[in-house]
Amino acid sequence: MTMKARVRTDAHGNITIHMEGDLNYENSSPLKTELETLSKENPSCQITLDMHGLDFVGSSGIGMFVDTIKALNENRERIKISNVKTEFIKVFKLYDLDLMSVIENHFDSDDTENLSQTFAGRKRTFEN
Repeated sequence: MTMKARVRTDAHGNITIHMEGDLNYENSSPLKTELETLSKENPSCQITLDMHGLDFVGSSGIGMFVDTIKALNENRERIKISNVKTEFIKVFKLYDLDLMSVIENHFDSDDTENLSQTFAGRKRTFEN
């Protein structure tokens, strides 16, 4: 599958890229080129990569993706990553732990995965 990206600009000029599909080696190169172009054309804006719509992050493409983010964030943190699924965070951690600083809404321990099993049988979880 290919990767699609919808680019949105807010009132402050900040850019959000909503990524959909697969992030693999074939898709990393065009994404790198596009991010470099957006960074040059908009030097003062914050760029956020929304990864909620990604179905697959391949190990072959993650290297180029991480290297691109690190290169563009060399002088200051311009690029942030948001809505990263738990399974993709594990891939990022395996490749490069330094990238974790640009991921928004990330918690080191995710206890929410088992909440339905912990609280599913309870009728009340608190008393009034």
